[in-house]
Amino acid sequence: MEKQESLFHTGNPNDAFSAYFDGQSYLNMLTRDGVPIANVTFEPGCRNHWHIHKALDGGGQILLCTDGYGWYQEWGKAARKLQPGDVVVIPAGVKHWHGAAKDSWFSHLSVEVPGKETSNEWLEAVDEDSYAALK
Repeated sequence: MEKQESLFHTGNPNDAFSAYFDGQSYLNMLTRDGVPIANVTFEPGCRNHWHIHKALDGGGQILLCTDGYGWYQEWGKAARKLQPGDVVVIPAGVKHWHGAAKDSWFSHLSVEVPGKETSNEWLEAVDEDSYAALK
């Protein structure tokens, strides 16, 4: 599938994290100083696996949606459709996933909230039937 350019530049294939994505994603690190911010672009149908941002104090993630349409879901809750301008605040300790809609490229800025002893725990893939049922 031809790579689509996004507002903050699509970047290169996200090969370092490909084991935690279904489909192709792209990564463009905007800054590593202070607060790490990355532009993450998902081809249609691409999504990351369930995961948890952990921290002893603080931490978590903020998504600033910039291009296309996608989805965000917390464990045990209904999926939320995302579009440009949407903001998702994900506290540390919340199991979730996010990615593109089946028929749209999707980009968001991923802001890693500073915290003490932060880490990321990657979990299972999103159930294929559950993803396919999203409208």
